[in-house]
Amino acid sequence: MNGVIISVAAFSAIFGIVYVFLVSRHRERIALIEKGLDASILSDKNYTSYPTLKFGMLFVGIALGILLGNWLDHYYDFSKGVAFLAMVFLLGGISLIVNFFIERKLSKKNHD
Repeated sequence: MNGVIISVAAFSAIFGIVYVFLVSRHRERIALIEKGLDASILSDKNYTSYPTLKFGMLFVGIALGILLGNWLDHYYDFSKGVAFLAMVFLLGGISLIVNFFIERKLSKKNHD
């Protein structure tokens, strides 16, 4: 029963955060339009994003984190939960940082 309660609470929290974000963004845009301003000032036209690269690198980092966590658990007697969780977050975060630098380099190349 605890697992069901935790799952429902986690889903509700995620839904609530997304809902508040979308509603507040909508209200900001409506307020700009009512004042006669263009809502396009909220978007950055110069920024080019590569979501496929970002998600690909994140998933590769997570997979490497799982493999490294398993290796730490098996050979170095780490706690299984700590090893997996720490390595997934560490390598997932590193992959996102590397992705940032790659996107920044590609952005500079496109603007030159």
